[in-house]
Formats: sequence, C-alpha cells, structure tokens
Amino acid sequence: MVREARLDPEVEVLWEDFHAEVNVTSEQLRSWLLTRGSGEESFGPNPSLDLPEPGRQILAVLRKRKVDLTPEDVEVMRDAIDRIRALTAARPKGGTSDDEWRHSLLDLGHDILVER
Repeated sequence: MVREARLDPEVEVLWEDFHAEVNVTSEQLRSWLLTRGSGEESFGPNPSLDLPEPGRQILAVLRKRKVDLTPEDVEVMRDAIDRIRALTAARPKGGTSDDEWRHSLLDLGHDILVER
C-alpha cells in the first residue's frame, strides 16, 4: 500500500494557484523559451542559447510532482504567481495585440489567449 505524502496546506494552495496562473504545458513553455533563447540578441558577440530566466525555473517546477518540491521551488512558484498577476493587472491599452506584454507573460508560462 502506498502512503500519501502530506504537504503543508499552504503549499497545496500555492500549487493550485501556480497551475492556474501558469496555464501552458511544460512542452509549450519549453518550445517558447527555446524560441526566445535563440532570438536575435542570442547571436551577438557572446551568444547564449540558455533558456531565459525565470522561465527555466518555472519549467523545472512544471516538470515536478507536488511531493518533490523543494523550498526553492516554492519560492519560484510564489514569484511566478506574483509576476503573472502584476503583469495581467497592468494590461496595456493594446491588450493582447501588445507583443512585448504578451511575450513577457509567455516567458512566465502564461498565455493570455488561453481560455480558462
């Protein structure tokens, strides 16, 4: 018989909030970050094809099971929720047609075009 691991109730709520705000799959986020990581600025004199932060950290959390979270993962989830909520609250006049704003949200794993 497998015993369920008990998590702090606050972490349970945080996990749900994180997955409500980060509304793309890990594969969608990975593809987006790879696209961003291979953009124009990556091919300058010192190219860096690393995935952009904090998206890389968010991607790592998306790939984990709830019971495998570390204290660092909990902080990543809190930060992601705060950043996504701040950006969505500061919706520009252009709304979804504002590419810079939309891309900032996509870097965090939130696609404003995804219906909830």
